[in-house]
Amino acid sequence: TEIDWKAYMEEVEGFANGTLDYTQLKGDTGPLVYPAGFVYIFLGLYYATGRGTDIRLAQYLFAGLYLLNLLLVFRIYCRTNKVPPYVFFFMCCASYRIHSIFVLRLFNDPVAMAILFLAINLFLEEHWSWGCFLFSLAVSVKMNILLFAPGLLFLLLQRFGLLGCIPKLCICALLQVVLGLPFLLVNPVGYLTRSFDLGRQFQFKWTVNWRFLPEEVFQNRAFHTTLLLAHLAGLGLFALHRWHRSKESILALLKDPAERKHTSPPLTVNNILWQGWQQGIVFVLFSSNFLGVCCSRSLHYQFYVWYFHTLPYLLWCTPTTKLAHMPKVLLLGVIELCWNTYPSTVCSSLSLHICHGLVLLQLWYGTAPPPAPHTPQPSRRPSAISKKAQ
Repeated sequence: TEIDWKAYMEEVEGFANGTLDYTQLKGDTGPLVYPAGFVYIFLGLYYATGRGTDIRLAQYLFAGLYLLNLLLVFRIYCRTNKVPPYVFFFMCCASYRIHSIFVLRLFNDPVAMAILFLAINLFLEEHWSWGCFLFSLAVSVKMNILLFAPGLLFLLLQRFGLLGCIPKLCICALLQVVLGLPFLLVNPVGYLTRSFDLGRQFQFKWTVNWRFLPEEVFQNRAFHTTLLLAHLAGLGLFALHRWHRSKESILALLKDPAERKHTSPPLTVNNILWQGWQQGIVFVLFSSNFLGVCCSRSLHYQFYVWYFHTLPYLLWCTPTTKLAHMPKVLLLGVIELCWNTYPSTVCSSLSLHICHGLVLLQLWYGTAPPPAPHTPQPSRRPSAISKKAQ
């Protein structure tokens, strides 16, 4: 299980030895394909574990990261007050794959997600600048965090308007420049193409979600373009009809909040009032990420951590009757079973898509805006009285 850890250590060892050309940083599994934040964090682990040789100590450190990650996730869930307590047992104890990703394989995905959950906690506390700083730091560890970016952009526009969100976006951009500066000064093209390669091809043998397709279709660029269009369409629909709750046009988000005709009311799910603005933050960010996961060109086994800790909220954020709890728990179990099937099969990959589709359907229909209340026409008599009173 130390294959990826050794590759990470070999990649950062080149940087420790003075190599600043990003194209020259590589390990047994291939070239380094993560942004600069990954290099700095794993360089610290490289020195902390005796140049990567003390794997047991690395596992203890990742076990601590796992507990910290759970603490950050639970803090988010306590703010939403949507998920029943017994579901947390599933999140803590019932996922073999998540434990493997953290403690057995020592992937960089959990590091990025822990930083992301810390950023969300800061958003919930209205510390938007620090939250954007940590969000960008998470992106610098692994690019999957960009799946949350459409939701974050929507929230920034809703909270600050176009001009107000520009400083927050500058924080995100500036941190990327600062972290990548040593490599940008030596080989800027090499750094950008390696660390932010959006067109990278994935190997068919590792895919969890598209095993039922022929390999030639899986590698086809037209298929990738279709998934991208589906992703953009899903984001557009959710932004227009599920995230945006004001009666004004969505273009009103570009205005300063003080200049809008109608301030955005607390988000509602059917006729149940969401518990304030904080719950809206979680819904927008988690659903933005989930749409990206559903439309991913390929999901590898370590990618499960991208959305595992968000699934309970996505399933229970909509109104739930007592009889509906068991099907949702069953859905979590089937998703876990799909991710524990190695190698993936036609059945497991199809089942995963069906589960994702069911989650999307209940998100779409369960968060539909409530019907507009009927406003009775005022009678003539009160109108006359009001004129007389004037």
